[in-house]
Amino acid sequence: MEVRCGDLLFILDAGTGLRRLGDALLNRGEPITAHLLFSHVHWDHVQGLPFFAPIYRPDTTLHLYGAPEDGTLESVLGTQMRAPHFPVGFDQAPAAMHFHSPTVGDRFRVGDVSIATAALNHPNGVLAFRLECRGRSVVYATDTEHYADGAIDSQLVGLARDADILIYDAQYTPDEYCGAVGIPRLGWGHSTWEEGVRVARAAGVSKLVLFHHEPSHDDATVAAIEAEAAAELPGTVAAREGMTIALASQTAARAA
Repeated sequence: MEVRCGDLLFILDAGTGLRRLGDALLNRGEPITAHLLFSHVHWDHVQGLPFFAPIYRPDTTLHLYGAPEDGTLESVLGTQMRAPHFPVGFDQAPAAMHFHSPTVGDRFRVGDVSIATAALNHPNGVLAFRLECRGRSVVYATDTEHYADGAIDSQLVGLARDADILIYDAQYTPDEYCGAVGIPRLGWGHSTWEEGVRVARAAGVSKLVLFHHEPSHDDATVAAIEAEAAAELPGTVAAREGMTIALASQTAARAA
């Protein structure tokens, strides 16, 4: 998942899709500067980093943001890139890497982009991010679970208030989550499209994007979930590889 604002590149987490992104960036033939935001450091969110080819080039500059529950981001990422798991140590990668440790509720700026954080409900903790640029906003809320008592996540609603896009963890169908299909998934740290719709409506979000699909779901299953969600909240889509959503800046729109 990447977000661009002008020349600024933000990468949201470092799953296995990071390998293809790295190849695409290198094909442009230019030095790479990117800002990599880690929601958390569970394996499916970090294992693409060793295969991100730009880190092996000295003309790459990476700013890495994250606050693991146990240890620093640099030490946690270094752990997966050492023997016997990987032949090249993280500290041997020649790219220039700068580490930042945002915490819950932080707000900071990177150029024209304002970034805010909030906590989500997931084992070992997760950060949600809101990126705002030129009057537009994207909220990334992966790996979160709604509350068993039915209460809506007020922190997430606050972070997503009036956002143009909310990218939300909708891994399970409602029947899968409660155990009507398979075993119950309560407490596993993931949510459903129904809860995504609730949050999007409460926050006044313009577009809901369903994310973090269940690995056992095939394309037809994801398409069916997308259709159900869109029937409840028109315009909702399921994230898919290669999808691009363009948002014109509000400044440009006013000038036009």
